[in-house]
Amino acid sequence: MTQSAMPYYGRMNTGRPVFAQLMSLIHPEVFHRCVARFRGQERIRSFSCWDQFLCMAFGQLTFRDSLRDTIDCLCARGDRLYQMGFRGFIRRSTLADANEQRDWRIYAQLAQTLIRRARRMYASESLAADLDATAYALDSTTIDLCLNLFRWAKFRRTKGAIKLHTLLDLRGPIPAFIHISDGKLHDVNALDLLPIEPGSFYVMDRGYLDFERLHTFQDLGAFFIIRAKHSLKYVRLKSQEVEPSTGVRSDQIIRLKIFYSRQGYPDRLRRIRYFDAETQRFFVYLTNHFTLPPQTIALLYKSRWQVELFFKWIKQNLRIKSFFGTSPNAVKTQVWIAVCVYVLVAILKKELNLPESLHQILQNLSVNAFEKVQIDQLLMKQLHNIPETDNCNQLNLFDF
Repeated sequence: MTQSAMPYYGRMNTGRPVFAQLMSLIHPEVFHRCVARFRGQERIRSFSCWDQFLCMAFGQLTFRDSLRDTIDCLCARGDRLYQMGFRGFIRRSTLADANEQRDWRIYAQLAQTLIRRARRMYASESLAADLDATAYALDSTTIDLCLNLFRWAKFRRTKGAIKLHTLLDLRGPIPAFIHISDGKLHDVNALDLLPIEPGSFYVMDRGYLDFERLHTFQDLGAFFIIRAKHSLKYVRLKSQEVEPSTGVRSDQIIRLKIFYSRQGYPDRLRRIRYFDAETQRFFVYLTNHFTLPPQTIALLYKSRWQVELFFKWIKQNLRIKSFFGTSPNAVKTQVWIAVCVYVLVAILKKELNLPESLHQILQNLSVNAFEKVQIDQLLMKQLHNIPETDNCNQLNLFDF
């Protein structure tokens, strides 16, 4: 069988450790282009950007708590470092300097490249609602920091923080857009940075309710679904028939009443009032799409919880709550490399068609990072049924 005809996981060079096989999902030329774009290798004699990326990705994958913890763990298996892809001499001070000085945009660009690849792989995934268009959920999460150490991360008078403003593709879910800001940036300002795709749906909570900014979606041919505030003033133009048994209580075409709101959004809007039997709560949605069934609008908004689960997942499984450096560059480098690791695991799951969750895959990779075992044999579920032999230590990981 030729190399091009082999399954993807069969080309990972099974003589290498599991960590190296995972990193081989990144094509060297792709990484070199990201480095060259931001001149990452200028005046560097040793410890390349690739070495820096491998160190930080290893820390993410194996749940290390600090730079020293990461370096000590790697040096404990110095006999495997070359096979894992390292070419420079690894020291804590060298890694700390690299995180402080090398442009974080190298890894942001790499993450965007991996994200585009992953989104193509997950494009056929189903949505909670019957919809052919792309649907996104927009939200942010706050990560608390010590203001004495992170003086640039302004949040409150005695508290520092950064915010991760994230646009999540609901088919996946894969983050399509991430912006890292200090904690003082209001959520609604993230709408000014958002890439808007015509024909796509953007699902948001009422913290993003700004009618002038929402009209930009209308101008660009995109659709939004957002919760209305209780204080919304409007004029009802038309009421459409609804079926109360579906939870929809009203479906109205409205126009805004307040002068400044109407100036920001002069066009008509659709207002849907929905009763969620599961939570026993009423919700009021605003959208600029007038033909979708109201139940579909409600389901799309309900699927917004996926972005909350994404934040919960990365906070629990990746190292983005305790940082290895205190400068903005070091923090952004760590966050973007964490995103790279998340997307790499998502790509691996799709490449191997694994039924396990991302959490299960990450746990298996973390405890076997140094092991020389074929990665598909380590992870694929059908191996559960293989009878135990005298040499099946890795397979025992799945016996639970």
